[in-house]
Amino acid sequence: MQNRTEFDYLIIGAGPAGLQLGYFLEKANRNYLILEAGENPGTFFNKYPIHRKLISINKVYTGYENPEINLRWDWNSLLSDSEEMLFKNYSKRYFPNADNLVQYLNDFANHFNIKIQYGTKVIKILKNNSFQILDSYGNAYVSKHLIIATGFTKAYVPEIPGIELAENYTDVSVNPEDFINEKVLIIGKGNSGFETADALVDTTAQIHLASPSPVKMAWETKYVGHLRAVNNNILDTYQLKSQNVVIDATIDNIKRDNDKFVVSFSYTHAHQEKENLIYDRVIVCTGWRFDASIFDKSCKPNLTINNRFPEQTSEWESTNIKNLYFAGVLMHMRDFKKKQSGFIHGFRHNIRALHHILEQKYQSKDLPNQTINLTSEKIVDAIIKRVNVSAGLWQQTGFLCDVIVISDEFKYAKYYQELPTDYVHDSELGNNTHYYTITLEFGLDILKANQNPFAIERVHKENIDKAQESAFIHPIIRRFSQGNLLAEHHIIEDLASEWLEDIHIKPLLKFFDSQLIDNYQSKFTQIIPALPKCEILTQTSIS
Repeated sequence: MQNRTEFDYLIIGAGPAGLQLGYFLEKANRNYLILEAGENPGTFFNKYPIHRKLISINKVYTGYENPEINLRWDWNSLLSDSEEMLFKNYSKRYFPNADNLVQYLNDFANHFNIKIQYGTKVIKILKNNSFQILDSYGNAYVSKHLIIATGFTKAYVPEIPGIELAENYTDVSVNPEDFINEKVLIIGKGNSGFETADALVDTTAQIHLASPSPVKMAWETKYVGHLRAVNNNILDTYQLKSQNVVIDATIDNIKRDNDKFVVSFSYTHAHQEKENLIYDRVIVCTGWRFDASIFDKSCKPNLTINNRFPEQTSEWESTNIKNLYFAGVLMHMRDFKKKQSGFIHGFRHNIRALHHILEQKYQSKDLPNQTINLTSEKIVDAIIKRVNVSAGLWQQTGFLCDVIVISDEFKYAKYYQELPTDYVHDSELGNNTHYYTITLEFGLDILKANQNPFAIERVHKENIDKAQESAFIHPIIRRFSQGNLLAEHHIIEDLASEWLEDIHIKPLLKFFDSQLIDNYQSKFTQIIPALPKCEILTQTSIS
C-alpha cells in the first residue's frame, strides 16, 4: 500500500452529481475529496448519448429575469451563486449537444476549485469503523462518510436466452451507412431505443422496436424519462404504414442462423400469440444499472428494482450500510419512473437537500430556515413568493416540499425550503404537532383517466371551491400533526402557472385563518378547559 489519506467526506465520481455535492462541501469548507476514474469531469457524457443530442432542455429565453425561476426551464445548469456558471453561456440550443455539457462541467469544476483527483479508478471499498477505498495504484483513502456519485456504470441487460448475441447501445455503430437495407430489431422502447431508431430510419429497410409494455409518452405521464417528443418521429412511420413497427411482446429467445437472427416473440396484445421473425441486426437499448462489484461484503449495499439501484432511506443513505450515501441518478431509486431524480434538473435540488441533511447530522447545523410571524398574512405571503419562483418544487413535483412548522408555544413559524417529503415525515420535523408541507403537483392522472392530454377541461376560475380538481400543476398545502394528515388546500391551476391573483390568495388566507384558529383553540382549551372555544376567541386575538 503506497499512500493513505483521510477525509470527512469522500465522493466517488466527478459527474454532475459529484460536482454539485463538491460545490456545497467546498463552500462549507469541509474536508472532502472527489475520486474520478477519468481525466475530466463528466466522462460519461464524452460518449453518451451516442448520437450526442441531449434531451435535457436549455430554454435560454423565458421572459423572466429571476434566475431562480429560469432554472425551471434550464435542465443542465448546476446550482451555484455564479451567473457565469449557467449552461446558457455554453449553448443557446433548446436540445444542446453533449459536448457542450462536458465543457460546462469541466469549467464548473475549475471555476469553484472543487477538489477532484483524476485518473483514480476505485477497485475496492471496505468498511470497519470508517470506509477504506482502494485505487488501482494501491493507494488507500479513508473516510467517515462515503457518497457514491458514479451514476450507472453498467448496461442493464434483461434475462433473455441468446441476448449475448446482440449488440448493445453502448457499442453499436453510430454510422447509418452501416445499416443500409437491413432489418433491425431494437429491444427497448425508451429514449435510447427511439434515439437509435431515429438515427437509422434513413438507411434501414425496417426497424422493429420491442418490449413487453406499451410506449409511455412523457407528455402523458409527466415523467421526462418516458419517451420524449424529440425522439418519437418513428411513431409516425409505424402508424402511417411505412414499414417500421412497434411491438408489445415478450422476447422468448434469440438464435443465430448463419448471418441472420431468429427472434421468438410472445405478443402481449394478441393473446400471447407466438411468432418467429428474422433480422439482420439486434440492438439492446434497455438502460443502465448500478455496479456494486467494487464493494466488499463488509459494506455491500442492498439492491432493489431488479438490482438496478442501491436501496436507500429518505435521506439517500443505504438501508443497510450506515454513512453510505448516494447522489445523482442513483437517487432515482426513491422516485423511480415517477419524478425527476434521475436527471440533472431533479437531482441538483436533491443534492442541495442532502448537503443540508449531512450538515445537520454530522456538523450540528440546523436545517436552513427563516422565522416568520405567526399570522395568516405572513404565512401566505411566504408561500406565494415560493410557489411562484421555486425551481426545486417545480422540477420535483410532490417529491420535494417546503415545510412550515408552527412553534409549540404558538408564537412563530419556521419556514424550511425544498426537503424530501418522505424525509420530512421520517425526521424530527414529522414529530411536530402542527406543520404544513407545500408542494407543486399535477392533479389528474391522464393515463388512469383515459383522457386525451390535449383535451382536458380546466377548472373554471369562478369555481374556486373545485380547485382540488385542477389537472395541471398547482400548489397544494397540507397540514399534518405528527405525520397524520389533518387538512389539505389546493390553489386553483393557472394557465401561466402564476399564482398571484385574489382567486389564489384569498382562499389560502381563509384556509390558514381556520387552521390557525383551530390550533389555537385546541391549545388554549388544554390550558383552560372550563372555557368553551367560542369564549376564548372573543377574549383573545389570534393575530
